[in-house]
Amino acid sequence: MLTLDDLDVSGRTVLVRSDLNVPLSTDPSGRVYITDDGRIRASVATIALLVSRGARVVVCAHLGRPKGVIDPGLSLRPVAARLAELLGQPVEFATDITGPLARETVAQLGDGSVLLLENLRFDARETSKDPVQRQQLAGELAALADCYVADGFGVVHREQASVTDVARLLPSAAGILVLAEIRAFAAVLEDPVRPYVVVLGGAKVSDKLAVISNLMKSVDALCIGGGMCFTFLAAQGLSVGASLLEADQIGAVQSMLQEATASGVQIVLPTDVVVADRFAADAEHQIVPVDSIPEGWLGLDIGPASAAAFAAVVSAAHTVVWNGPMGVFEFESFAQGTRVVAEAMTRVAGTTVVGGGDSAAAIRLLGIPESGFSHISTGGGASLELLEGKELPGLSVLRERQ
Repeated sequence: MLTLDDLDVSGRTVLVRSDLNVPLSTDPSGRVYITDDGRIRASVATIALLVSRGARVVVCAHLGRPKGVIDPGLSLRPVAARLAELLGQPVEFATDITGPLARETVAQLGDGSVLLLENLRFDARETSKDPVQRQQLAGELAALADCYVADGFGVVHREQASVTDVARLLPSAAGILVLAEIRAFAAVLEDPVRPYVVVLGGAKVSDKLAVISNLMKSVDALCIGGGMCFTFLAAQGLSVGASLLEADQIGAVQSMLQEATASGVQIVLPTDVVVADRFAADAEHQIVPVDSIPEGWLGLDIGPASAAAFAAVVSAAHTVVWNGPMGVFEFESFAQGTRVVAEAMTRVAGTTVVGGGDSAAAIRLLGIPESGFSHISTGGGASLELLEGKELPGLSVLRERQ
């Protein structure tokens, strides 16, 4: 696919699709602030390079799921302010997407200046299932610019107006972030140095079954933690109390465990868990073996013995991919499993890839240096679909455009 080096951007308007979908919070005075700016920081390299080459940069992105309704609480205005701080220059902000204010502001941009459009998802056409509606919005976005750069890895698995449709209307290239993501996952999916270990966590096993099935062809070991591990434990005949359980997936998990045995893939499951009497940061909690979860209690983290076992498998690997936390890392009492696994990854001499989403958020929240990992993805869903072996629409269209 084409890269920034293939585009002549000096004095031209470049539409950049970034992923600026960051978590927001509100302080007691009502001020909205960003709680994790990781995705904004990851987007800076492409924008800064275009600025240095004299482009007029128009950034478009989404925030949350407003479903076509204008929600002031999901405005990208705070993101524009933070982007300006990171770039070290002003960032104009348009309060509409392709309307008169956006068009007027684009027309007034000077070389090397930056504009951020309002939340794309305030326009229902962005995520519409009707291709005609998406193409209408894409046409309006394309009319603002001379060329297009795809740099929002977190959305390349979506068929959306700003991701796929607009790329077909303008000379299009991949941004620095998207190229880095592609190369990182190619390294672990196409020719991983062994031992190759994947750590999976998160809430639902149903979200990861296709991933596990695809990985079974290539990995040496799979470590299963998070809420999804309880369906695996139930598949082995254990009682999991009030823990998260997808009973309708037990049969599929049992088949997968049999497949792993036949394929020689090691499945590492928790032997102990941290259980709580309720889902709360201050809940009463205790460490119990997986075959002794009290009735009515729910597992919120893997236990210390399990964390040590996972860490040992990770430490012995040369290639490690991690997607999904080991527990409710937002609560201090249930963050230790995630911390131990993440710290073990920082000691791996080979390639370590963190699959975005909650895993990336956990690293930043727990204060683990990002420099300790080969690559931290910005796209949880996109990285999962790559691990599943799917072709991502936002990448396919870039290859078509070449």
